[in-house]
Amino acid sequence: MKMTASAPGAPHLPVLEVPDAPAPPSALSPSAPPPSELSPSVRSGALRRAGARYWAVRELVTVGVFAALTKVSSLLVALVGGGMNPLTLMLKNLVFTVLALVLLFKLRKPGTLLLFTLVNVLVSMLLMGGGFFLLPSMLVAGLAAEGIILLLGGYRNELALVAGIACYDILFKAGSFGVSWLFVREQPELLWFTGVVVAIGYLGALAGLPVGLRFLRELRHAGIVHE
Repeated sequence: MKMTASAPGAPHLPVLEVPDAPAPPSALSPSAPPPSELSPSVRSGALRRAGARYWAVRELVTVGVFAALTKVSSLLVALVGGGMNPLTLMLKNLVFTVLALVLLFKLRKPGTLLLFTLVNVLVSMLLMGGGFFLLPSMLVAGLAAEGIILLLGGYRNELALVAGIACYDILFKAGSFGVSWLFVREQPELLWFTGVVVAIGYLGALAGLPVGLRFLRELRHAGIVHE
């Protein structure tokens, strides 16, 4: 309590001094532990939250929609074309390459092609009950394509994206032929037939690259895909 001076004849009133509020602890104060001293559970939770924020919900939905479109278009091509023949094989691979190229140009985030591959395999197993034996070749092709894209300048480089898709197509087709060889290596005629099918499919995938670039120009004019 503190007494203050007042005018003559006026009663002296006590004035209470209110202590200052304590300052909030600073992040750099010695009491705050550095990140290296946090418990493993806290560090792992922070890493999980950071990984969950890497993919936005909109981006995950976009990848899922493109994967579903790939499989639905393959089924429609096979139904309209009267089954599996050279024309439908080329057209199916062309559509896959076009959709994959549009997806990479739309999201432009490292890991998009690999995630698209995994979702594609999952959709294949759900719709047609297959695709499990092709999973190793798809993963290897996806990882190699992601590495090539990063080496050539990343997802902001258009040439890197085209080269990554081309690398994915040829590695996946080679892996598919290798899986077929494991099952029919004792029947050379079936192995030759599988090789012809894989080659026809790769021709369709190569044709999908210029078609996809042309389609991307139209999407840019429409404002759907940005630079």
